[in-house]
Amino acid sequence: MKIYFLGTGTSQGIPVIGSHHSVCLSSDEKDKRLRVSVWIETEKASIIIDCGPDFRQQMLNSMCQKVDALLFTHEHADHTAGLDDIRPFYFKQGPIPVYAHQRVLKNLEKRFDYIFETENKYPGAPSIIENEVKVDQPFLVNDELIIPIDALHGSLQVFGYKIQDVVYLTDVKTIESSEIEKIKDCKVLIINCLREEPHATHFNLEEALHFISLVRPKTTYLTHISHLFGFHEEIQKKLPVNVFVAYDNLEINI
Repeated sequence: MKIYFLGTGTSQGIPVIGSHHSVCLSSDEKDKRLRVSVWIETEKASIIIDCGPDFRQQMLNSMCQKVDALLFTHEHADHTAGLDDIRPFYFKQGPIPVYAHQRVLKNLEKRFDYIFETENKYPGAPSIIENEVKVDQPFLVNDELIIPIDALHGSLQVFGYKIQDVVYLTDVKTIESSEIEKIKDCKVLIINCLREEPHATHFNLEEALHFISLVRPKTTYLTHISHLFGFHEEIQKKLPVNVFVAYDNLEINI
């Protein structure tokens, strides 16, 4: 399996437009973060989780050639706004399978109505195949088993996903113990960690480390990083063994 971090930043990305914060001015490429997304490629399937406004650039950077499925965690723009840019994949492959909570599918239908149109559709618009993701209902992508993980982003329901021994969770603030049981002792955990200060809808560092202690993964990568967290190298020095700060274009093979 290959894990490719397409983006590891927050909704504004890093650098933030117009910001003079020292992290936004950093020359370290690891401090430059596109909106959060990941590409997981197994022997059976090529899967993208979330499709934000940087999707086109992320596909060019990663040289991804095929998308067997696009999984959405939730409907916020930094996770969905790049949907139109699936067009090159649609032109090569045909309609792209999309997996999301019913609420998210309805939201996308409003925002990207031309993609969902069935009559007099614009010929350049992409088409998708809608698949509803439900709590406690695993599904298959090209015979690859995907287990949805239910969590809360403040008061908003979000899905994480477990693929083989890899768990991807972003924009999580709280998660029930029954869902934690599904992912305990996984090989790789990818989890959001916004900053050190508390936040209303995201794990901060203390909460992320506590969650890691409950899950007991072999290796953890932190993502959805804010510029307020600090410089990449300084964050890494604060972390325990086997906990790493992910960065854009990081590739892991397991």
